[in-house]
Amino acid sequence: MTPARPARPRGTRTARRSTQTATLAEIAREAGVSAPTVSKVLNGRADVAPATRTRVEGLLREYGYRRRRAEATRSPLIDLVFHELESAWAMEVIRGVENVARDEGLSVVLSESAGRLTPGRTWADQVAARRPHGVILVLSGLDASGQALLTSRSIPFVVLDPAGDPGDDVPSIGATNWHGGLAATRHLVELGHTRIGAISGPSRMMCSRARVDGYRAALETAGLPVDPALIRPGNFHHESGYRAGLELLRSPDRPTAVFAGNDLQALGLYEAARELGLRVPEDLSVVGFDDLPVARWVGPPLTTVRQPLTEMAEAAARLVLELGRREQPAAGTRMELATRLVVRSSTGAPPA
Repeated sequence: MTPARPARPRGTRTARRSTQTATLAEIAREAGVSAPTVSKVLNGRADVAPATRTRVEGLLREYGYRRRRAEATRSPLIDLVFHELESAWAMEVIRGVENVARDEGLSVVLSESAGRLTPGRTWADQVAARRPHGVILVLSGLDASGQALLTSRSIPFVVLDPAGDPGDDVPSIGATNWHGGLAATRHLVELGHTRIGAISGPSRMMCSRARVDGYRAALETAGLPVDPALIRPGNFHHESGYRAGLELLRSPDRPTAVFAGNDLQALGLYEAARELGLRVPEDLSVVGFDDLPVARWVGPPLTTVRQPLTEMAEAAARLVLELGRREQPAAGTRMELATRLVVRSSTGAPPA
């Protein structure tokens, strides 16, 4: 008869390889708590002392613990998280996720991180308690603790249009933003414009920087100078397009064309041009980015770079569900969908 293994004293640790897995009972023993307490932490229950929660989650991360499929009973939900939820841009993303969720018999839970690029701990606990099929974060990301929390609960996640570098191990869906900025500016150069302004988005967002880099590349390729005075910062909202537009158009040597970082800023630029008595495109050519439905309705219809938002959201939803069906975690997947220039009536030759 094999003698029983003596219990390891609380607080002591044995060396372990990174490939080792642990049971809930082993983690509970090392944390000095009961297995039901560890289960409460896994399920996002609130009735656990903060110090205990921190100790247990540290061990879950250290062991790389993942819930077994039998334990990971999922709710028929997809969590969709925006850093801001207040524009037509968001509606295109919601439409794409809803298309896939509907076909899979799932519902979509919307939440907003109030402008933060990383959702807070309260949100992470709520997701852990909901146990959705997956999480899609839009223009957001997760810090290391948030990633570990979802991973330990076997909740897959995908970042859509990441604000920064999501990391090699984080699945993400984006668009060819650099190429879109290049195509928009090249179009204006080919029309004969030599003083071309730009209204960027937030500098902390990778997509914004990529679009302006494409703008610069088009000018440099054409042998035109990149004038910092013609580049104005924005925040992807209508108001910033209006303010930046007034600054550009009131300058003594104003641009004859402007690449706005997105369609909403282009509409703000339209308003600034009207206020100053300038006509589009006779006095000012304008190119946007996104190709929101409103781009076709404004007067004149807006030349813009089509970012396939609905298709990007569908791809993100399909990817997160695929990740949830796999028995083993997959390496990070980075996918970029193509952008393309849509020429309408807001661009023309520069004034004589």
